[in-house]
Amino acid sequence: MSDAPGRLDGLTDRDADWAGLQVVVAGLAVSGFAAADALLQRGARLVVLDGRDGPQERERAEILRIMGADVRLGESATTELPGRPDLVVTSPGWRPAQPVLAAAAAAGVPVWGEVELAWRMRPAHGGPPWLTLTGTNGKTTTVHMLTSMLRAAGLRAAAVGNVGTPILHAVLAEEPLDVLAVELSSFQLHWLGPDRARSVAPLASAVLNVEPDHLDWHGSFEAYLKDKGDVYERTEVACVYNVQDPRTEQLVRDADVTDGCRAIGFTRGSPSVGMVGVVDDVLADRAFVVERRTSAAELGTLADVQGDSPVLAPHQVSNALAAAALARAAGVAPSAVRDGLRGFRPEPHRIAHVATVDGISFVDDSKATNPPAAAAALATFEHVVWVAGGLLKGADVDDLVRVHAGRLRAVVLIGRDREQIARAIARHAPDVPVVEVDSTETGLMDDVVRRAASLARAGDTVLLAPAAASMDQFRDYAQRGEEFAAAVHRFTRSRQGE
Repeated sequence: MSDAPGRLDGLTDRDADWAGLQVVVAGLAVSGFAAADALLQRGARLVVLDGRDGPQERERAEILRIMGADVRLGESATTELPGRPDLVVTSPGWRPAQPVLAAAAAAGVPVWGEVELAWRMRPAHGGPPWLTLTGTNGKTTTVHMLTSMLRAAGLRAAAVGNVGTPILHAVLAEEPLDVLAVELSSFQLHWLGPDRARSVAPLASAVLNVEPDHLDWHGSFEAYLKDKGDVYERTEVACVYNVQDPRTEQLVRDADVTDGCRAIGFTRGSPSVGMVGVVDDVLADRAFVVERRTSAAELGTLADVQGDSPVLAPHQVSNALAAAALARAAGVAPSAVRDGLRGFRPEPHRIAHVATVDGISFVDDSKATNPPAAAAALATFEHVVWVAGGLLKGADVDDLVRVHAGRLRAVVLIGRDREQIARAIARHAPDVPVVEVDSTETGLMDDVVRRAASLARAGDTVLLAPAAASMDQFRDYAQRGEEFAAAVHRFTRSRQGE
């Protein structure tokens, strides 16, 4: 092994000397390919591993081989650490117990995620500050809201990270940016802990909410919670937390932050001094104004948050307040926060109204891939025929059903773990009709929509909020939502006699 530990400590700039560094890149998905590309361009010597050997992996492997990497595909390629490298850069989905990563840890080889690598490859001086955020739910909506506010202020900003665009692409772009809005998953944060020689120091950071999720990956809620809290480490200006979720405030208290960093709460109620909140349907800032004890800045209205949506979901207000707090921490004026909210349009499959047929509304919230997200969607409507099911990822649904049992007109269940939801309904809402659709054919959603419509009454909402991941029956949550919406439109045409 080389003098890597000392050398790695010095790699904190895009112009640093990476040449000759021996690196294993674990994973050839979007972030892994971006990491491999950046390292090869800087002269590092790479072995790239991926357990898959599909067309996409082979195409990326060919590109990297032309650039000089040793690329190994297939399950056998990921069973042991190749040699004793100076560094391993892992894709976020790889678990610590995976043989390559476990061997690296046992050998004392540093393991970084793409996020750490991106920070170290940014310009040491004059690089764009990072505004980082995480949470069990609402991350992507909030990071896009934040980006809209930053752009309304005239800043060159990009939403990066777990939202889909690798952070490396932004920090190494030829056209420099003024600020990055960085969405981080619990997987990414796991490889960014303070015990892993972390260097990332965001300008401001936020945890939107924390509920049990991905317990099959993290092993326990405590481990998941700790990884979420790592977003606050080394924050310089503001740690933004959710007043309605006390666990997020505790994560701020537990964090090792820069001297002078402030804790800023956001609340859907009236804000205390040092918080942002809502006063008489106005988003109010009592944290970033000079006379915050006696005055507040107006950041927009609830109507601005609702936009074109048929309903104003409570969690959407929380998302807007969190984005506003991060934007204000970056110096964005109140007027730009307001303009950013007005210009924002939600991503698809997030409480999206599809159609109204015979007085029954059909709503696509396929992005509700865990129980807390489904709970937020259910809380938005009074009477619901709930379409749920899929891969629960170790999550419990009893509290979800118990709390929202009074809203349920009926339930239509799909997916591998539907029986677990059916048992929870039997315990907590035994009088609610339950229909299980076990078809795996392409007409699955047509059957779901027909059955849901037959159980609904005028004024009800048929709500696709699965509380589960989609990969047992669909490519991803987007395909699930698209097929639901297409089935609703076919059902609408059939009712209209077309």
